[in-house]
Amino acid sequence: MSGTNAASGGAPCRFAHYFVICGIDTETGLEPDELAALYRWLEADRQGRDPDATATGENFEQSPLKRTFKSKVLAHYPENVEWNPFDRDAVNMLCMPKGLSFRTQADAREPQFHSFLITREDGSRTYGFVHTFYEEVTSSQICSAMQTLYQMHQAENPSSAAPSSTSSSSSSMDSLASSLDEADPVPSSSCRSVACSGYDASRDTLYVSKALCLITPMPFMHACRRFLSQLHRAITAPSPPPLPLESYIHNILYEVPLPPPGRSLKFHGVYEPIVCQRPGPGELPVADFPLGQTFTLLGVENLVQLFTCTLLEMQILLYSQDYQQLMTVAEGITTLLFPFQWQHVYVPILPASLLHFLDAPVPYLMGLQSKEGTDRSKLELPQEANLCFVDIDNHCIELPEDFPQFPNKPEFIQELNEVLLRFGIYPVEGTPLTSTPAFTTTNTGSISTRKHGLKSQQALRELEDDGRNGNLEGEQLAMLELLQGNATLEKLQALTKRTGVHVEALRGIGGGGEGLGGRTGFEEEELRNAKLNVQLREVFACRFTTMFADYEAFVIQSAPDLESWLTNREQMHNFDKASFLSDQPEPYLPFLSHFIETQMFATFIDNKIMSQWEEKEPLLRVFDGRIDKARLYNVRAPNLRSSNYQKCTILKESAQAIEQRLMKIDHTAIHPHLLDMKIGQGKYVQGFFPKLQSDVLSVGPTNSKWSNRTATAQRRKDRHRQRTEHLTLDNDLKEKYMQEARSLGKNLRQPKLSDLSPAVIAQTNWKFVEGLLKECRMKTKRMLVEKMGREAVELGHGEANITGLEENTLIASLCDLLERIWSHGLQVKQGKSALWSHLMHYQAREEKLEQQQAESTVSNCQERRKSDLSIGMPIQRPSVMQDIRHIQSMGEIKTDVGRARAWIRLSLEKKLLSQHLKRLLSHTALTKKLYKRYAFLRCEDEKEQFLFHLLSLNTVDYFCFTSVFTTIMIPYHAVIIPIKKLSNAMTTSNPWVCVSGELGDSGVMQIPKNVLEMTFDCHNLGKLTTVQLGHDNSGLLAKWLVDCVMVRNEITGHTYKFPCGRWLGKGVDDGSLERVLIGELALPSAEEDCGRGCRTPDMQRSPGQTRRVSITSMGGRGYKPTSGQIQDAIGEAVNNICKHFHKPEKERGSLTILLCGEVGLVWALEQFFNNGFKSARLFQKTVFVWDFVEKAVAYMESADQMGDMQETTEPLGLTCVSLCRYVSAINSTSRNIGKDGKFQLLVCLGARDHLLPQWLPLLVECPVIQRMYEESALLRDRTTVNALIAVLQTLDDFPITLEASLIKGIDL
Repeated sequence: MSGTNAASGGAPCRFAHYFVICGIDTETGLEPDELAALYRWLEADRQGRDPDATATGENFEQSPLKRTFKSKVLAHYPENVEWNPFDRDAVNMLCMPKGLSFRTQADAREPQFHSFLITREDGSRTYGFVHTFYEEVTSSQICSAMQTLYQMHQAENPSSAAPSSTSSSSSSMDSLASSLDEADPVPSSSCRSVACSGYDASRDTLYVSKALCLITPMPFMHACRRFLSQLHRAITAPSPPPLPLESYIHNILYEVPLPPPGRSLKFHGVYEPIVCQRPGPGELPVADFPLGQTFTLLGVENLVQLFTCTLLEMQILLYSQDYQQLMTVAEGITTLLFPFQWQHVYVPILPASLLHFLDAPVPYLMGLQSKEGTDRSKLELPQEANLCFVDIDNHCIELPEDFPQFPNKPEFIQELNEVLLRFGIYPVEGTPLTSTPAFTTTNTGSISTRKHGLKSQQALRELEDDGRNGNLEGEQLAMLELLQGNATLEKLQALTKRTGVHVEALRGIGGGGEGLGGRTGFEEEELRNAKLNVQLREVFACRFTTMFADYEAFVIQSAPDLESWLTNREQMHNFDKASFLSDQPEPYLPFLSHFIETQMFATFIDNKIMSQWEEKEPLLRVFDGRIDKARLYNVRAPNLRSSNYQKCTILKESAQAIEQRLMKIDHTAIHPHLLDMKIGQGKYVQGFFPKLQSDVLSVGPTNSKWSNRTATAQRRKDRHRQRTEHLTLDNDLKEKYMQEARSLGKNLRQPKLSDLSPAVIAQTNWKFVEGLLKECRMKTKRMLVEKMGREAVELGHGEANITGLEENTLIASLCDLLERIWSHGLQVKQGKSALWSHLMHYQAREEKLEQQQAESTVSNCQERRKSDLSIGMPIQRPSVMQDIRHIQSMGEIKTDVGRARAWIRLSLEKKLLSQHLKRLLSHTALTKKLYKRYAFLRCEDEKEQFLFHLLSLNTVDYFCFTSVFTTIMIPYHAVIIPIKKLSNAMTTSNPWVCVSGELGDSGVMQIPKNVLEMTFDCHNLGKLTTVQLGHDNSGLLAKWLVDCVMVRNEITGHTYKFPCGRWLGKGVDDGSLERVLIGELALPSAEEDCGRGCRTPDMQRSPGQTRRVSITSMGGRGYKPTSGQIQDAIGEAVNNICKHFHKPEKERGSLTILLCGEVGLVWALEQFFNNGFKSARLFQKTVFVWDFVEKAVAYMESADQMGDMQETTEPLGLTCVSLCRYVSAINSTSRNIGKDGKFQLLVCLGARDHLLPQWLPLLVECPVIQRMYEESALLRDRTTVNALIAVLQTLDDFPITLEASLIKGIDL
């Protein structure tokens, strides 16, 4: 029992819980499928017609043979099982998802097998296995009713004897509905030509579908399939079975136990024994669906991509004509997730009545039946922005955009191919992912065995061509099953057909005969499938064991007990994501950063934390055991950051465990036996399933050994539970906490199948609305906590914005959430992105209004011109339209989904996301036109809360647009603001400017004379860091006093201020003709900030006028820092540079600001050198620190020429030479950067080349210092200088690189 959660809840270990028969109720006759009527009701409601008028009445456009009629559960045994209550509606719907279907003798009527599952509210599952066959209709009333319906159909459609298809409408769901009509595979053309003539009771035999179903707690698919097919053989055989059918059904319901963990079990069907086995406690949990078939259907490349989508919890829609293929792929994929579990909506077979569920704005994994010949392009789905569409029949998948690849994908695929090859499955590589917007991967010939399968089907079809319309006798059916996949026997069979040998003569070769090691052909095939299954699963499990080998080190155990943990679950940080990611190899990060944000990973970590107070969850126990074993054998490479691929080493061992269990049967169940039955009831009639005697099937035996064993075990469990209930909190309360604690997804695993009234559908949609709001609250909170946590750390060194992998993942997740919200309750779908479609409708509407208002704007323009006369950056008002046009002009983005994501990123960076969306939704008429009544966007209270949560994101700075779209062209607007209003107007020189950012620079641009502003287009410069401003000193009035330069990115609206506060001109200030100005992000003006609600705290400032006044001590004004403050400032500046290099490379900000900005290294050293400096001279020019440096270098050079320096040690001599060389290079540059600019350059170059600590002693020892510095100066205090040298030496460990704008023109 402990091997899986499927049989939890104290269920006795019975192999099967129920046996069910579904079919036509001859008493009530033909009833139209009310679920189809419900669907029509929903569509009428959507289109605004009267739903009640539409839902009534027959659909006479379709042939009655193609219509869906209501099926019923005719019988189920036992009546009820306490731990798994029987849900009649759900079972009926899933046994016959299309309702009853009718056939005539002209149609193909092969029996079909499919599986289904029902997910209970606690996440546990019950499996159903269904064998559907056609039984002749003996009721004259039903035959005459069908005749009448056909005549009415002909009267309505006199032109066509053939059934006409229903007309399609614009509905996004209609194409889905039509794909489910006529969903049965169409037989060959010869059959169809007869069928086209319709139904005539006097001429045709009418058949109707009937389903036999076993409901079990565990997915023993092969065993159930064989049991049901043997039951069917028993009713089609010419002679009755050895015992009444009740004996076999009673046996499997009451006398066959589940095999214990790690054991195998043999029980008996009607004709042959059936074997099943169950993995042991340390093995992967039971999974009986054939994984080899999943790989065959999709191909290895496609399957790995689908697996990745499932791990990242995207919306996944499987599409196939065959119900069993839908189930096989769904179960195959979820099986491979070990040790994780799918936490969201899981409906591998979606009945027609639940199509509205594809509107669900949550991650889901669903299967939809397709109609043969349905064109995928006509299949419009409610939302496709984050959808992985899997077309099983055509062996191709369509992936969402921005899709991270699974780590080591090529090596992973190679290993899977090797496993498949060992089992004779020959994979053919699919075509690579295309870069077209459809993102379709096609794997047309993914496995070569498919061709062999087609031949096999053809050979089998020939075998079936007998006079009984495909109802084979027992021996022939055995041959049919035996021939599946056996090429040799196929050839023998073809030969027997030509030579006239009877089929029965071959029987000894297969079904009844013994295979290798005394096993039958069936058993050989099952063993092969089981070994392939477990080896493929081990390869996948090994990837997770390798990737998460050290996950426990990052789990945060913060609560003292379970109750406090459950109570505070949402506020708690359970896993150290940042540290975990920093420990992973670089190539893994794109995938892992997304994966650790998923619900399945969060639940896995929750289970780990809870395991300290409760019994370990079974999957977690197996996984932890494997990690411990890997550590024991030291499988993991010592280098944690290695991305080398490690193959799975336990493939043989895992296959051997299964083989040993199947070779040596551990348990044999009681044989079927005669029951105490009434004689004469349920008489055998060939081709008809008899009416079973319910009294013998309603109760089981009371004296069986294993039922006693189970009862004892159950009593023990009950006692244990009662004890633990006293120790822990009440179970109901705990469950409530858990539902709350584990966020969205657990609330709705599967739509409620038993009640599908409009009220229940409305309630389901309300759950979605609440879920979306909760998800929005949690996502925005997470984004804020991440960002603010970072910024708090950064406050020490002013780096307010850092672009990180984790941040990018959270923003991508927000984009996905917005797409899902905008897809919920759509009336008519247009394009893949619902949000972009809404924006396009808004744009069309606004452009009409703009045209109407164009005439009335002349008077406003004159007023605007007046206000623009004042010098400064013109105000940029928030505009949804402007941002839409910016995105439309970006040729790099090719798809609507991409444009919607770019628009979200841009709005988030501009702090306008909430405001823009509020504006978009303020057009209620447009919202009503686009969305149904139940849509999230039409729930007023929830919508307001949603916008409020988004508004909170304005409190932090994001550069998520600038940092992602790095290659686009961006218009920039630059304004130069002088201190004296006329100083610029009167300058006669030719000014120029060069703007630099983290991604490049604009190049030198000439500013038109006497113009204070300019606009220029340039490739994205990223965050702006510096502006070089200068002029050529021509003309009579060549001086220029500049206050600052303002530069604005016209797309993102980010405005940067570059303070100057200095003269540019010869003979004034420090004689500089150009200056390098350091930028800071300017705060929006009060008008621009209107509507944003909140803003970020001030960023650090760069050197401005006040700093220069205090440094040069002009007129003694300004604040002079004390020696203690100066030393602190130097320590802080060096510390900030050290912190910069300790961050991940992609998350570092601008080093230029740390070197040259306010409280940067240059500023701090200037303060040090200016302390006690004799700068102001009476009636003389101001002296600068650079003058001291030049005089010191001149002294060194003259001393060197006189030979004084030769006596010094060699390193000191070399240092002296390097200082002289650097100062000479700075002085000889063609740039006119002034004396303060030269000092800044010397500090930057000295820091880059790690020479500052060596130069300082030379300057201190120079006699010039006594003339130019007071005795109390810091530079003349040996202890202070030695401390400074020690601090600067810490920078020697880091590779400092300088921006090109700082060192342009320096030749060293």
